[in-house]
Amino acid sequence: MRRVFADSLYWIALSHPRDQHHDDALKLSLTLRQVEIVTTDEVLSEFLTALRHTRQLRSIAALQADGVMADPSILVLPQSRQTFLDGLALYKARPDKEYSLTDCISMQAMRQEGIVEILTHDNHFTQEGFTILL
Repeated sequence: MRRVFADSLYWIALSHPRDQHHDDALKLSLTLRQVEIVTTDEVLSEFLTALRHTRQLRSIAALQADGVMADPSILVLPQSRQTFLDGLALYKARPDKEYSLTDCISMQAMRQEGIVEILTHDNHFTQEGFTILL
């Protein structure tokens, strides 16, 4: 089964009707019926943080996060001390990049899971050899 990683930018675009990538994310989500989506607790944390500014967005984000965690076709990798340390190692190894720690954790998780495609529009992932789908 094909596996793809979902970044916070995908969850934001999917959940926020005013996001410039919303329509593309919706269309893309319809093509993912036979795909296992993988994400992390850290990505969901970043997603919830990004949509914290209004009651409506907070409500949408909380419902979306609950839905992601309850969906059997989505694997949410748990946050741990080791995922933090793995991400920090990449963060320190790329001082010339502007990768966030969450992106580094995601990149390390993708490598460990053997995933090369990511639901995002963040070009930082292409710099590490991943294929962005949004």
